[in-house]
Amino acid sequence: MLNVAVLMGRLCADPEPKVTPNGISVTSFTLAVDRSYQKSGQDRQCDFIDIVAWRSTADFVCKYFTKGQLIAVQGSIQTRTYTDKDGNKRKAFEVVADNVHFAEPKRDGNSRNGNKSTYKADVEPPAPQYPTGDTGDFEEIPSSDDLPF
Repeated sequence: MLNVAVLMGRLCADPEPKVTPNGISVTSFTLAVDRSYQKSGQDRQCDFIDIVAWRSTADFVCKYFTKGQLIAVQGSIQTRTYTDKDGNKRKAFEVVADNVHFAEPKRDGNSRNGNKSTYKADVEPPAPQYPTGDTGDFEEIPSSDDLPF
């Protein structure tokens, strides 16, 4: 059997950390995921997918991700049934996150844990410096037409 879900979308709200009575970290959050197609003359549609993360994955999400941030999630789809406050039976579909990844560069400003980001997307890294003259242990390979490939 195969049950794999891979999603990339924006967080609808800041993830809130919770702890079960047994001391296990858990968080649930919703991703806004754009559909890959758009009908002509209409706005692109978006699906809101519920995600649950447990243990260290939950801690990671709560520490480093905030509302509006682009996030990539890999996990599996699970269903569960419950009875709502009016006594109606309901079924919930959610993705249980196994891996969560950053899907965009850090933003300037304050992050959730109080650190400031220094990433600037418009700054190019310096060009690598190559030594001139001395080639050290390298030697030129003579050109030959009898190469075996």
